[in-house]
Amino acid sequence: MTETKKKETTIAYLLPFVVMGVFLLLVQLISIMLAQPMIDEGMQFTEDPDSIWNSIYYIGLILGFTLVILYAFKKNIKWLIHGFILFSIGATLYYVFLAIFAIFMNESASIILSLVLSVALTILLYRFPEWYVIDIIGILIGAGVAAIIGISFGVMPTLVLLILLAVYDAISVYQTKHMLVLAEGVMDMKVPILFVIPNHLNFSFREYKYDKDAKREAFFMGLGDAVMPTILVVSANVFITQADYINMLIFELPGIGIINSPALGAAVGTIVGFVALMVLVAKGKPQAGLPFLNTGAILGYVIGCLWSGIPIIPL
Repeated sequence: MTETKKKETTIAYLLPFVVMGVFLLLVQLISIMLAQPMIDEGMQFTEDPDSIWNSIYYIGLILGFTLVILYAFKKNIKWLIHGFILFSIGATLYYVFLAIFAIFMNESASIILSLVLSVALTILLYRFPEWYVIDIIGILIGAGVAAIIGISFGVMPTLVLLILLAVYDAISVYQTKHMLVLAEGVMDMKVPILFVIPNHLNFSFREYKYDKDAKREAFFMGLGDAVMPTILVVSANVFITQADYINMLIFELPGIGIINSPALGAAVGTIVGFVALMVLVAKGKPQAGLPFLNTGAILGYVIGCLWSGIPIIPL
């Protein structure tokens, strides 16, 4: 094999992993930018963001929804779950667009435009669930969910949530293996609960059927792997006010596009955890993402706090 072909092979091999990393960065960046507009629009869904019970309730919802999905798969009523997921996606897109348009428009115009766009994208997703449609919508809803939870959960509940989710993810992938069953079923629904990165441009996710023994045509990353560590990035950025903020944009909008050192540490730590995860994924076996990503986010957050000389647990 010539040196040129070796380089082309290496680039083609690494490209899906790089794209996944870019998707993760986009979710983080957009969620940080959405946080303040969502606060201004009153989108927090908890009255006491510092309550640890927020984490317990959320874990309970995840476990309950997982059981419902697995039951639907067993009873062959996927259409019910599919419909609920599409409705949830449309609702999340509405809140994302509303937060964005509220910056530039009056209330009536932002509501109408947000409703039109969210309905249009949901219909597009239902009628034409190609991989690039899945990925674009996945980035938007991933950032939206991370921002909404991040502005609603204080740092301590978020840390507890990430630790519990990392443990749950490891158990569900390596022990009970029900997360693998869940992932296979979701692939058939063709919804943006995962990112799809094809190995070649001729790949069609609409026609794709999962076969564990077939040659790999695409890489997949669960949307939750991008959302969960990003919750800590947003929460630290919103609830820790003692640290210095850095403007990430070439222009300035009040509270938008700025990040403090604990949040930046969590973001960088997530990327480090992602790189470690991809080293194992490259070997071809499914891996639990959250033990790597959440651990990286938490360690990065701790380093960011120490760097700024502020308490790791906000007082």
